[in-house]
Amino acid sequence: MRFVRNFSITSVSLRGQNLTEKIVQKYAVGLQPGKKVYSGDYVTIQPAHCMSHDNSWPVATKFQGLGAKKVKDNRQIVCTLDHDVQNRTEKNLTKYKNIENFAKEQGIDFYPAGRGIGHQIMIEEGYAFPLNLTVASDSHSNTYGGVGSLGTPIVRTDAASIWATGQTWWQIPPVAKVELTGKLPKGVTGKDIIVTLCGLFNNDEVLNHAIEFVGDGVKSLPVDYRLTIANMTTEWGALSGLFPVDETLLEFYKQRIEKLPQPHPRVNIETVKALENSVQSDNDAVYAKHLKVDLSTLSPFISGPNSVKISTSLYDLSNQDIKINKAYLVSCTNSRLSDIKAAAEILKGRKVAPGVEFYVAAASSNVQKDAEAIGAWQDIIDAGATPLPAGCGPCIGLGMGLLEPGEVGISATNRNFKGRMGSKDALAYLASPEVVAASAILGKIGGPEEVEGSKVEQNKEIVKELTIPKVEVAESSEGGSVEILEGFPTSIEGELILCDADNINTDGIYPGKYTYQDDVSKEKMAEVCMENYDSEFGSKVNAGDIIISGYNFGTGSSREQAATAILAKGMKLVVAGSFGNIFSRNSINNALLTLEIPDLINMLREKYQGSDELTIRTGWFLKWDVTKATVEVLDSDKNVVLTQKVGELGTNLQDIIVKGGLEGWVKSELTK
Repeated sequence: MRFVRNFSITSVSLRGQNLTEKIVQKYAVGLQPGKKVYSGDYVTIQPAHCMSHDNSWPVATKFQGLGAKKVKDNRQIVCTLDHDVQNRTEKNLTKYKNIENFAKEQGIDFYPAGRGIGHQIMIEEGYAFPLNLTVASDSHSNTYGGVGSLGTPIVRTDAASIWATGQTWWQIPPVAKVELTGKLPKGVTGKDIIVTLCGLFNNDEVLNHAIEFVGDGVKSLPVDYRLTIANMTTEWGALSGLFPVDETLLEFYKQRIEKLPQPHPRVNIETVKALENSVQSDNDAVYAKHLKVDLSTLSPFISGPNSVKISTSLYDLSNQDIKINKAYLVSCTNSRLSDIKAAAEILKGRKVAPGVEFYVAAASSNVQKDAEAIGAWQDIIDAGATPLPAGCGPCIGLGMGLLEPGEVGISATNRNFKGRMGSKDALAYLASPEVVAASAILGKIGGPEEVEGSKVEQNKEIVKELTIPKVEVAESSEGGSVEILEGFPTSIEGELILCDADNINTDGIYPGKYTYQDDVSKEKMAEVCMENYDSEFGSKVNAGDIIISGYNFGTGSSREQAATAILAKGMKLVVAGSFGNIFSRNSINNALLTLEIPDLINMLREKYQGSDELTIRTGWFLKWDVTKATVEVLDSDKNVVLTQKVGELGTNLQDIIVKGGLEGWVKSELTK
């Protein structure tokens, strides 16, 4: 891989915007006149649509707990039932009925169990539409980027806030440009592209980034390939995966118009025609990373076992003769019509190998009807596949067909985490629909050519490149440019406490044994804060200190106490190389501020290299000037060792912090 560092100077007040920033600009509210938004800025967003699925009932109970009675805009909200659709227990059916009744009472668009996976419905019905911002309380909201919609996940508190006020907050992430050049060889699919990317760049290069796909290679990618790639940018660690609006996408929507009853409220002649002069990134837009891959050098690749960071060519795995027990053509990743058709062409007239169970579920009921109409669905069933209802199912370890201990499965889904699709003692691989279908016939991991009696061709060397520009931005004018609300500090400062580790998870921050104890006092939370990381942490830190840690801080479960325990300790700010996305959202939602400053953790790691201490009082002091959106760090001798521009903390976000978090802000808004 060629690795390049470019050094350039760009003024934040003069530069243009990338496509991600432009879409956020359109859906940001409460901005000062003339204010342009950029990566790093905290903004209040009013998304075009917000989807929730089986978690709609927990969102509804949180919504009601905030004192809300009526959703702010029932045209903004969509509820789908898709995750546990095989579960016919009274408890689950009652939950489903509660969601349906709530949607009916509120006038919310509702799609019942069996209609399909929520993300597919959002695409089919035009809620996620080119150049809009659409969110969902599900991690695979990134899928919407396949049709040029900025899709990103939110947590349940955010969803409840949108239901109640139409709004929530977002920090615009750094944006990575992924340039695809050349054309895919025959037999290589969109799934192979994203599986390859996850394996090639597997050191968190795009963690918590927004991704924009560009390049001449994009033009030849059908929209279904784009949706698959965007879907799995989630597994790559990104917060969104955005494709451009081009002729390929316009043709896709012209065909959609023919299939939908007209006039459709979202996909119609007028809305599609409006895309012809599409918004694009400015020539002087800034990107945090530039990754480049030549599609013509790719071959079929497979993820696993049990990790998307492990990517191996079909050629290598085929030669290992890995026997399989189960195969899956299911999920929001690869169960669209083109996927089913591609698998059916391989399976037609053949039988699934003895001892192999093959499961198929369409992404939606519409997809299944279309597959039935062209005979593809029946070809798959005749080959010996077991049909499942349109929905999620085995992809998330629900329903029939899960992996048993010692079994090997190959799936056209998006995640193969250990234990996700069944037993933790099973092995799960991810591949394209074509490879899954061929493997089901062969009884081992193999390709379509082997079904025809040929051998898999050896893969080429992949041509790739990574460039990390160093962008210097102009400081704000003297006196500051960020308005400060009454009750919010103009600056935040404290001594840096080094917790030198990557991937400190939420259990390390707040022990799991306390998570479901509802009567834990603030004092007790403070006492146990970080104890699973370092039992001496509590005795070394003081109120007002600032934690500085490594990369992916707060990874793991969604427990909000990971943020509130730090607040209970009297700390108002955490600095890290990067944060787990859910921790970042839970932090702001509970009034804990966070800053990503990779250069700072790298400097301190160099200073304390070889130290055995887990928690170190550094004697370095950080000052965040909120008015200028700058950070200055002084060492123990009062020398300035770092000055850096950070994202602007606008009044909308300040208001959330002043109100004690998102729930407090929502309650305040509801009283207006």
